[in-house]
Amino acid sequence: MNKQEKIVTMFDDIAKTYDVANRVLSFGIDKSWRKEACNLTFDKYGSMKIDSILDVACGTGDMCEYWNKIASERDITIDKITGIDPSVGMLEEAKKKGLNAVFVEGQAKDLPCKENRADILSISYGLRNVVDRVEGLTEFHRVLKPGGLLVILEFTKLPKQKFSAKVRDFYMKKVLPLVGGFLSKNYNAYNYLPDSIDDFLTTENLTKELKEVGFDIEVVKGNSMDISTLFIARKI
Repeated sequence: MNKQEKIVTMFDDIAKTYDVANRVLSFGIDKSWRKEACNLTFDKYGSMKIDSILDVACGTGDMCEYWNKIASERDITIDKITGIDPSVGMLEEAKKKGLNAVFVEGQAKDLPCKENRADILSISYGLRNVVDRVEGLTEFHRVLKPGGLLVILEFTKLPKQKFSAKVRDFYMKKVLPLVGGFLSKNYNAYNYLPDSIDDFLTTENLTKELKEVGFDIEVVKGNSMDISTLFIARKI
């Protein structure tokens, strides 16, 4: 079993408790990050009619839910929202929610979509779990329409001397494994998550990779002392 397959199996194992663990561990603050991402993206896209939104590494469908909710609040019409994830367990939980979205099994580096089809493609806290990241970003560029927007929410690597890094590291490495492991009964999964942040890119390096595969950066915004970072990039 390769590294990507091991990650997918891990998410299959924690799928049933994933939403509860997320709400407890984030204190619900991730909701505000997701809402802001949707609102800023709709502002940047500048249209009241959107044909297609893809949410990659959709997990249990949180971001699909917010795309629908914020669009409804703003009277924006979306023809189709598609959630894509390699974890069958996560997709099964997403389908139980009755969301206005279609859920499809698929890998970030090999999306089951034709080129130039999506107006918006989002990935929330999943990019660091994509082993072949550059291939994934290149695939995102392929399926987006010219001028389409890529939206990334992620925990980027912070300089160790920053106060926010010390706070986040303490929480992620000491608190999260205990609470997440207790709720899910899978301590290995919640030990992996903080390690995946340590192994990920800085904001500057991710911005560089996005430019290299053909995106123009429109928004880079840290939230809650840079604990989470929002990127919005346009396909050029």
